[in-house]
Amino acid sequence: MLGDVTDPLHHATPPPVPPAPDLRLADWEPRARVRLPRTDVTRAAVPAVDVHNHLGRWLTADWCAPDVPALLDLLDRTNVRTVVNLDGLWGDELEANLDRYDRAHPGRFLTFCQVDWRALAHPGGEREVQRQLRDAAARGARGLKVWKDLGLTVTGPDGALVAPDDPRVVETLTLAGELGLPVLIHVADPKAFFDPLDRYNERVDELAAQPSWSFADRSRFPSFEHLLDAFERLLVATPGTTYVGAHVGCVAEDLDHVSRLLRAAPNLVVDIAGRLGELGRQPRRFRRLVEDFPDRVLFGTDAFPLSHEQLETHFRFLETADEHFAYSPGDPVPPQGRWAISGADLPAHLLPALYAGNARRVLRLDAG
Repeated sequence: MLGDVTDPLHHATPPPVPPAPDLRLADWEPRARVRLPRTDVTRAAVPAVDVHNHLGRWLTADWCAPDVPALLDLLDRTNVRTVVNLDGLWGDELEANLDRYDRAHPGRFLTFCQVDWRALAHPGGEREVQRQLRDAAARGARGLKVWKDLGLTVTGPDGALVAPDDPRVVETLTLAGELGLPVLIHVADPKAFFDPLDRYNERVDELAAQPSWSFADRSRFPSFEHLLDAFERLLVATPGTTYVGAHVGCVAEDLDHVSRLLRAAPNLVVDIAGRLGELGRQPRRFRRLVEDFPDRVLFGTDAFPLSHEQLETHFRFLETADEHFAYSPGDPVPPQGRWAISGADLPAHLLPALYAGNARRVLRLDAG
C-alpha cells in the first residue's frame, strides 16, 4: 500500500551534514551552472575605430604592441580599421610613437600626445605645458590625452592639488581646441575606488590586489563627486574644445549622470573603453543611452595588448542579446566585480556611428 512506501530522502535519523568549507573570498572561483546560447561575433559589423588604446611605452617598460605586423593582422581579421594610441607623451617619445605607428602605417594608427602637468608645480608652468602642446601638434599628434593625475596628484606652486577646472588647465585645453586637437580625458576612476575598502565595496578583489588604486582617503584625495563637478565646469568653460570622456565619461555606474553631462555639454562625446563590466550589467539602460545620443557614443576597448578574444567580447556585447557571459574571459575572478554581463543587442542602424562614424568625425578623418 501507498502508506508502506518509504521515502528514501526522509530518514528517522538525518544523515550527517558535511561541514561548510573554510573558504576565503580570494580563493572562491565559482563556475556558473547556467547554460545559455552563445553567439560568436568574430568581426565588427562595420570597419571600426578603437578610439582608446595603448601601444606605446607609457604603461609598460617596452612597447605595448611588441609586434606591429601581428597587431595589423589581428585588426584586419576583426575588421578594426584604426586604433588611437594614447601613449605619445611629448618630445622624443612622441616622435618615436609617430615613427613606429602613424608614419609607418598611415590611417591605421593615430597617436595622441600628453603634456607634463608636473610643470604646474612651478610659477608660470602653464607656459611650458602649452609649449609642449604646440610642439606636439606641429609634430603630428592627432589629439591630447589628459589623465587622472590632473586632479588627484598634480600640484601647483602652493602644494595644493590642481583641479580639472583650474584656470591654467582651462587655458591649456582652450589652446588644444584652437590647435584642432580633441581631448580624451580621464578625470576619475570607478566610484568604488573612492569608497572605503570594506565589506560593502564591490571592487574589493581589484583594490586588494592594487591598493594604490584606492582614493578613499579624503585627507589626500578629493571625492568622486568633486572631480565630476570640476569636469563639468571644465566642459562649460571650454566650448571650443571637443572632449572624449574616457570610460563613459568616467561615470559608467550612473548613465543618467552621463545623459545629463551630454545634454549640458554639446562638446562632449564618450567612449565605452574599459567598462564592459559596468555596461554589461545594465545593457538595456546602455542601449537607451546609445538610442538617445547616437552621435555621442564611441567604440573603444582600453584592452592592451589587444587580443581576438577581447575584441570578440566587445562585439558580442554590442551586437547580440546573449546573456550571462564573462566580460573578461580567461580571468578566474572577474577583475572589475564578481558578475557576468549580457548583450546590449544594439539595433543594426546604430552600429556604424558607434563603431566608426562618431570617431571619424571627432578625429577629422576623411569619410570612407
